[in-house]
Amino acid sequence: MVDYDGRMGSVYVAGRGMAPDEVRRWTASFAAYLPEQRPLQFLDLGSGSGRLTPGLAEEFHGPVYGVEPSDRMRETAEQAAAHPGVTYLKGSAEDIPLPEASVDGVLMFLSFHHFPDQLKGFQEVHRVLRPGGVAFLRSQFSDQMPDLFWYDYFPSAREVDAGMYRSVAEVRSLARDAGLDPADDVVWVSREQPRTLRESYDRLSLRALSTFEHLPEDEIAPGFARFAADVEREPDRLMPVYPAATLVLRRPTAR
Repeated sequence: MVDYDGRMGSVYVAGRGMAPDEVRRWTASFAAYLPEQRPLQFLDLGSGSGRLTPGLAEEFHGPVYGVEPSDRMRETAEQAAAHPGVTYLKGSAEDIPLPEASVDGVLMFLSFHHFPDQLKGFQEVHRVLRPGGVAFLRSQFSDQMPDLFWYDYFPSAREVDAGMYRSVAEVRSLARDAGLDPADDVVWVSREQPRTLRESYDRLSLRALSTFEHLPEDEIAPGFARFAADVEREPDRLMPVYPAATLVLRRPTAR
């Protein structure tokens, strides 16, 4: 587990922030699976610092609830991602502080791997979704891991990341056990503009990815030293953009 009330909570906004156009690309991708009517109510489950939560309110014109267990991350969201349509609530995936069938959509954006009880989390998502409502699980999957360029600097990073995630089949099975219907295909979203090598280094050096919480300490400093040396040689080289995997889950209308 990662302690977001500690160091990670202090660097997350700088290391994981999203540009407005990136937020809009994500929310537009979700809108494609939901009715055109507005307003729609949304839950951002594991909302963290609120990097997407106000964007959901802008896209769907309805109340959005950001549920987050970390006090520090929630306080950051309340200060840095305030919006008149957003309410941040203390809660967890296993204990969502919302009534049954109260939201049209649920977003789990890189939060699912942090759920202590993933089946219970999916059961709670099923409970709060209205019949026909849709949940979006943005995650990595152990059998569809991208070959991120920065893995070259940290030999254990790919294995560490793969160990944090389930396969697509495992996640689909859990979702079905909770009464949710997973889509047949994973949706791939191109969600950001390319960054230069220097920009990538500046973000990654904050160690705001949970990967770094699990890497061997003797890999981290040498890895960043090699990374920094490459930045000095080619600071403006544009780095690859990796499509991001999202699994769409629906609460059936008659179950």
